[in-house]
Amino acid sequence: MIRIKPRAKYPRSPYLYMQFAEPLGNADSSVDAAWDYVNNCWRPEVLEILKRLAPPMIRWGGCFASYYHWRDAVGPREQRKPMLNLCWDGVFSNQVGTVEFVDLCRALGSEPLMCVNMESDGRPTWATPFPGANLRGTAEEAAEWVAYCNDPANTLRRSHGRKKPFGVRYWQIGNETSYGYWAATGERKFVRDGFDCDRTVEVTRRFAQAMRAVDPDLKLIAWGDDNWAPRICEKLGGLIDMVAFHCHFPSRRDQENDVLADHYYRQSPQAVWNQLMNTCVQLEQKIEAMKMQVAPYGKRLAMTESHYCIDDGRDRGDVLSCWAAGVAYARNLNVIERHADVLDIATSADFFGNRWQVNAVMLPTPAYVGKPYLMPVGEVMGLFSKYSGEYSIPVECNNASADVTASMTGGKIYLHIVNTSADQALSLPLQVVGRMIRKATAWEISASPWADANMLERALFFPNRRIIDPMTYCIPPAGVAALVLELNDSGD
Repeated sequence: MIRIKPRAKYPRSPYLYMQFAEPLGNADSSVDAAWDYVNNCWRPEVLEILKRLAPPMIRWGGCFASYYHWRDAVGPREQRKPMLNLCWDGVFSNQVGTVEFVDLCRALGSEPLMCVNMESDGRPTWATPFPGANLRGTAEEAAEWVAYCNDPANTLRRSHGRKKPFGVRYWQIGNETSYGYWAATGERKFVRDGFDCDRTVEVTRRFAQAMRAVDPDLKLIAWGDDNWAPRICEKLGGLIDMVAFHCHFPSRRDQENDVLADHYYRQSPQAVWNQLMNTCVQLEQKIEAMKMQVAPYGKRLAMTESHYCIDDGRDRGDVLSCWAAGVAYARNLNVIERHADVLDIATSADFFGNRWQVNAVMLPTPAYVGKPYLMPVGEVMGLFSKYSGEYSIPVECNNASADVTASMTGGKIYLHIVNTSADQALSLPLQVVGRMIRKATAWEISASPWADANMLERALFFPNRRIIDPMTYCIPPAGVAALVLELNDSGD
């Protein structure tokens, strides 16, 4: 039985299903594939499917932000300056910039989150990749970007035909500052030459002060992964609101026994299923560790990137197109929801692209060969985001194969249920303590764990709606469901 107590534990942020848009150059067409360069607009078929995904927040940035000058991507398109995409190889045209990104957010009803260039996070190979180059962002540049977005009187934005400010509230200062990376030097060399924690504190402070001087009401996010969070919180205090971290799930622990890589996942279905279902343990441990670090300081958390990183020979992560990955991602989303007492922003996918299977939306290229479709992670994120309440509430389930979270808004209860059994349906009667259920509706995704998302079967993982009897509810094998329980006005 699933037993629900209709009392609020804590508010649940709507931004737990955030997407992030980062131009990925030669690695994945991403933004380029979604933009119509002839008509200078987002492709209509892309907007159509993004409205179905309906991300509550979209982040602009990632590693790309560490060598990005925002001024190169505003104003008339013939005046924009293409840029080297140092992390992802190739050149980005900058035809999509601040205005176009904000327009996308407004069209989808999404909150924008900007990631600023914090002095290239201290990496000289990104700040000055060749003699004469200067890709290092400054605090003044970040403050001017805030003014471009939020100052009603900003002359530059108004000269570009946008009189009303954009009102961008959320800003991340720096990205993966503590991480190593593959140096863009033409050789395969892994280096760690960014800022250390103390230097990050110093630079973040300058950026935060300069940005708040323009708009004191910003929600500022500072980088604090790799055990930096306590020092970041202690030294920056009220200058920042949230601490950012990332969680990418490593699949390859033993290269001779990696069941997820390449096509090998087809050969050991049970082993693959078990490995995918256990991913949630890694995610839980990461979030728990971050919560412990910020607890003494009362800061909130922002997991601004999180997805699988399948280390395989084709660098695509093909297993992520199958429904088994969708079930695993649903478990991860439930982990995220259970930590919404501290976690305000989270994501489980890249946004869109044409190659990497970590994308929420896959974009066929050339565009005329087919229509975009949601990957399994996109289907699950869209489903849970649409049917989610304002407050987390207590829920108990005595079936070990069922992973359940609950939330509530007014007289409606929302359940997110994952059947972690690949071949057994689960009988899950529903009980709301002290209340009667007037109506119960289930939106379910159920498919063979090894069915693949593709553009010829775009409806393969569409949720099916059905009215259910709460006392006889049964979720199919490998099923993911969002339930809405409408309660009677008074108790029984």
